[in-house]
Amino acid sequence: MLPLLKLGTLALKTLSKPVASRLKHQAAIHPRFRQLIVNMAQSNHQITTKMQRRIYGHATDVEIRPLNEEKAVQAAVDLIGELFVFSVAGLLLIFEVQRSARSEARKEELRRKDLEAMKQRNDELAEEVELLKHRFEELEQLARGRGLTGILNFKNIVSSKENGKTEKTA
Repeated sequence: MLPLLKLGTLALKTLSKPVASRLKHQAAIHPRFRQLIVNMAQSNHQITTKMQRRIYGHATDVEIRPLNEEKAVQAAVDLIGELFVFSVAGLLLIFEVQRSARSEARKEELRRKDLEAMKQRNDELAEEVELLKHRFEELEQLARGRGLTGILNFKNIVSSKENGKTEKTA
C-alpha cells in the first residue's frame, strides 16, 4: 500500500508542473488578472530589493525602479507557478503526515489493547491462584477434621525430605 501511495504522490507532483505552466499561461492572458499580477510583482520587487539592500548594507532610501510590464508579468506567473507546485507538495506532505499519524495511532491502540488483555489475564490468573490457595486450605482443614493430616500435609513432607537431604550431605 505504501509504495503505491508514494508513487501516487510523485505522480501528482509531476502532474502539477504542467498544470502550473497552464495556469501561468492563462494568468498572462486575462487583462484584469494581468493587472493584478503586475501589481503583485511590483510589490514583490520592491520588498525583495529593499531586503537585499539591507542584507548587503546598501542604502534603502533610494528610489527603486519598477519592472517593465513584461518582466513583471513573467515574474508574477513564475511566482504563481512556484506557489502552485509548492502548495501541492505541501498538501501532499500534510496528507502523508496525517496518514502516518493515523497509522501510529492504530498501532498504539493495538498495543494498548494487548497490554490491557495481558493485565486482565494476569488478574484472572491471580484470582485463580488465590482460589486454589483457598481450596487447598479448605482441603487441609477438612483433612485435619477427619484425621488425615499426614496425607495432605505436603509442606511438612517436602520440608522433611529437604531436611533429610541436608542432614545426609552434612
